[in-house]
Amino acid sequence: MNSNFIAVEGPIGAGKTSLAKAISDHFHFHLLKEIVEENPYLGKFYENIDEWAFQTEMFFLTHRFKQLEDIQNHFLHWNKPVVSDFHMFKNLIFAHLTLRMDYYEKYAKIYSILTEDLPEPNMVIYIHADVDTLLKRIAMRGRNFEQSISPDYLKQLSERYDIFIEEFEREHPNVPILRIDGNATDFVNNEHDLKTILENVTFLLAKGANNR
Repeated sequence: MNSNFIAVEGPIGAGKTSLAKAISDHFHFHLLKEIVEENPYLGKFYENIDEWAFQTEMFFLTHRFKQLEDIQNHFLHWNKPVVSDFHMFKNLIFAHLTLRMDYYEKYAKIYSILTEDLPEPNMVIYIHADVDTLLKRIAMRGRNFEQSISPDYLKQLSERYDIFIEEFEREHPNVPILRIDGNATDFVNNEHDLKTILENVTFLLAKGANNR
């Protein structure tokens, strides 16, 4: 794949979509936004995770698969750069946290089949933030179905993200990861913080282009 494909990741409330849009606007990349509110199981999921986890995760998996397939055919195949507010690997993070082991094993098999030939980003931006910061941002954006998310769930999710990012970096040494401290960085309201991130992205894009 010759065209740039950046994925912005982090736990719920980290600011993935806001940063992905800023990158899209600055570099004129196509913006790929994940489907969230369209998931008919999500409200039920946050009320009863055990009951609705598998349906919720399967919806996200199949829809993200379709989104990436379309991006491959209509953008990356034609060398049109893309920035996404998710990486496909997030499916495994959430599924590992929410599914019973027997369901997770089935899910992982389906995930492996669906993702074996999907496009892979050549850069990942990872936003980490503590639970208090995530809860504040979740409250600010005001999605009704997210207001019942427990702090304990967010804590476990953040921990799973940290573990997975470390594993991903070891397994994909050629994919640069730009880490952002979401507690100390306000790329939405602070122009200097956003400028610093965009400069780092520019550097990594240039470095990647030189290595091709």
